[in-house]
Amino acid sequence: MRHPVSRLRTRVLAVGLALAAAALVPAGSAGAADQYEWAALGDSYTAGGFVGDPQPALGDASRDGCDRTTGAYPSLVERELDEFPPGKYVHLTNVSCGNATIDNIATTKQTPISPVQPPAGGWTAVDPQIQRANLNDQTDIVTIGVGGNSLPFGGMLLKCLELGAKPGESCREYYTNPPEGEESIQDKLARVQDEYIAMLAKVHEAAPNAKVITVGYPAVLPQEASACNRLALTEVGSIKHADIDWLRDDVLKPLNSTIQRVSSFFGDRYVDVYSSSVGHDACQPAGTKWIEGICGDAEDYWPAKLPGTALNCGLIQKRVTLVHPNGAGHANTAAHVERAIRIALLER
Repeated sequence: MRHPVSRLRTRVLAVGLALAAAALVPAGSAGAADQYEWAALGDSYTAGGFVGDPQPALGDASRDGCDRTTGAYPSLVERELDEFPPGKYVHLTNVSCGNATIDNIATTKQTPISPVQPPAGGWTAVDPQIQRANLNDQTDIVTIGVGGNSLPFGGMLLKCLELGAKPGESCREYYTNPPEGEESIQDKLARVQDEYIAMLAKVHEAAPNAKVITVGYPAVLPQEASACNRLALTEVGSIKHADIDWLRDDVLKPLNSTIQRVSSFFGDRYVDVYSSSVGHDACQPAGTKWIEGICGDAEDYWPAKLPGTALNCGLIQKRVTLVHPNGAGHANTAAHVERAIRIALLER
């Protein structure tokens, strides 16, 4: 089997040639005279979901089902960069969307799945985020937090919950030696790498003068699986401890490594939020955790029941949070992303 780094190098060289050809076309300088342009792209770990107030507000005709919120890290960073440097503002265009995949960033429309006040006919499909953000030669900064839904990590987590309730079943075994029709974890990660390469190439093509910053995922699971109470839906529920260790070491960490590796080959800056979030995972007590569990604390507009399933977090006075960052988690990510943006702007 071909070494993954060699495979990555070959793919990046190929897209690099295409980008070099595109660069021969004259481009204008980035940014308007009085402001920097920043586009935030990504999935629910960027959009926020249940943290803060909805953006757009509930009842607003422009709501699109993407569940962006005022408590998510793009909004937090925007407020900190209100004026940088003195006299020049950073203008944020946030088109992140819950449940977005890598392909939804660059090439494929997405039909949002927000459970919050959906219209009678369901949400209308939205354009790829590159298009929605209107990336162009005036874009100064692009931040991207995506990848988990392309595995999909959420679907794997639910499968691990299901198998965790069955004696003798293991989701590690299920995804290492999968049944027919299911990708192995090795194949999933290889596919995600290829998709991430293609996506970054499209971003650079659309915004040739922008500094691109990719954002990894936090430590959603503990360093020691024994820290998790398998009876607690406020943690990760019925997932077996051996499978928690596997999800951490063979799924989440390699996903972050893939994002970092591809970003490095493109010369982009990678923001590591995993290291700083260790010890603040979903299995920690309230006040320490930066990741809510299967059920957790959320704003009142967020549902307690997961549509189409038997999951009802209302029975324990919680809401469906499905292992996503809370306000403290977004604040941590914001601190690291803000620093990366400041450095990138100083380099312009």
